Amino acid sequence: MKSVSEGLFEKASRLFPGGVNSPVRAFRAVGGTPPFLTRGSGSRVYDADGREYIDYVGSWGPLIAGHAHPEVLDAVMRAAESGTSFGASSPLEIELAELIKSALPSMERLRFVNSGTEACMSALRVARAFTKRELIVKFEGCYHGHADAVLADAGSGALTLGVPGSAGVAAATAQQTLVVPYNDPNALREVFGRYGDRIACVIVEPIAANMGLVKPVDRYHELVRDVAHEHGALLIFDEVITGFRVAWGGAQQLLNVKPDLTCLGKVIGAGLPVGAFGGRRDIMERLAPLGDVYQAGTLSGNPLAMAAGTAQLKILSRPGAYERLESTAASLQTGLARAVKENSLRVALDRVGSIWGMFFSSEPVTDLATAKRSNTRAYANFFHAMLECGVYLAPSQFEVGFVSLAHSSADIADTVEAARLAMARLQTRAVAQ
Repeated sequence: MKSVSEGLFEKASRLFPGGVNSPVRAFRAVGGTPPFLTRGSGSRVYDADGREYIDYVGSWGPLIAGHAHPEVLDAVMRAAESGTSFGASSPLEIELAELIKSALPSMERLRFVNSGTEACMSALRVARAFTKRELIVKFEGCYHGHADAVLADAGSGALTLGVPGSAGVAAATAQQTLVVPYNDPNALREVFGRYGDRIACVIVEPIAANMGLVKPVDRYHELVRDVAHEHGALLIFDEVITGFRVAWGGAQQLLNVKPDLTCLGKVIGAGLPVGAFGGRRDIMERLAPLGDVYQAGTLSGNPLAMAAGTAQLKILSRPGAYERLESTAASLQTGLARAVKENSLRVALDRVGSIWGMFFSSEPVTDLATAKRSNTRAYANFFHAMLECGVYLAPSQFEVGFVSLAHSSADIADTVEAARLAMARLQTRAVAQ
């Protein structure tokens, strides 16, 4: 008998390309029909068939306090009673901005936008205007939204000009993006040696989380900063995922590297559509109305997102919040590692703060090339086994998992037991083959 979610997916497929409004939701990487979620509460989500799951997606990271946190809901309700949007300034923008600046002092001036894509796109524009240069450097496997300039792939050689990473991206646009391997100091030095006087900026996920979780090698971003500055280029940290996730001050606090510009995303809106970019005052004051770089948004700084974000950041700022996240995430990592060892599987498991990731791989994963060599079929089997056990993971090995303040010790124990059973099933299947 067809499930409710299967019926909904059939209807959605007649309305949306691929049946979804964002590609990863289609489950193409793992197969099967995606569940249609109808409710979230704390660490749990519920689908249209009434099934309950422990959730480690958390709307792709922003729900660090958990689903439907009462304080966040109350803040949104109170804001909505006064109006959902004004297209004008409101005091709520100031309150959230002050909280962000207190956590990330490198953001001397900032501007709210409506998504992480907008934040990165706008940061690149102001960087080009400030430096009077056109080329940008990005890293293989790092994702900075779906603006044309950052949907570039590496060309035939590691240091060639970029080629379009999506149909519809003009070749001339992609060629303004230089794509180099992540965690490769020599490649970075070489690209600056070749194009240094034409490069406006380097944009990077300080802890890569869009090819799975890939940590930077020791002091890597100090090198990135120093090489960029040596050639008069700016350093942009894309902290859409890492901001407020790996520390109160984001990855820049953890790594002790101060970027020139920072991009933030949905975590500062507790899951509502929002983003922000900011940095040095002299750079940001190139923006209109003070300067000649145009950027605008009718819904930027909308009251609902500002209220939700302020409520969540206040929760995170309380004593013990990050200690609890660290303890919970560490317990999950330890339990998963034990399940891997018990079943003699080849899995690269890693974590930074409340972000975790796993590759079915026998080698350390340090860049996109090694990530791509991981066993995606094994992950797909593991994903579906976990889903059957009531644990909702990212439907792709090249995504990460998120722990929230709502995850309890019982949630972690249940997740580890589910993983043990799922991995035992994988081991049995491998032996049978």
